[in-house]
Amino acid sequence: MSDVSVSDPNERPLMPSIVKGLQCRCPNCGKGRLLHSYLKVVDSCSECGEDYSHQRADDGPAYLTILVVGHVIIFFLTTMWEYMRPSPLTLAITMCSLAAVVALLVLPRFKGMIVAWQWAKRMHGF
Repeated sequence: MSDVSVSDPNERPLMPSIVKGLQCRCPNCGKGRLLHSYLKVVDSCSECGEDYSHQRADDGPAYLTILVVGHVIIFFLTTMWEYMRPSPLTLAITMCSLAAVVALLVLPRFKGMIVAWQWAKRMHGF
């Protein structure tokens, strides 16, 4: 018997797809945009024509965003409190601003990553 494994010609590589999704690009070609507004997924890729009208990311991107934002906030909160001891109002304003900025930056990228992961694994109609 041979140890050579034959790969499926229909197999979609996971890691390159996820990287393209994190860049909000089409996981198939990497050229077309995956989102046409802040969080709205395009119906199809403008470059390769891949259909995304049936994708469903649901709450996955929000959960990942909360996880990341929570860790970032806790790190900066403890660091600021330990070394600067700001007033509670300053700390609250700083942490709320930081949380909003980080959440707004990572949410579309996580949505692109989830859609690309689903595309690579042929989930939800892909």
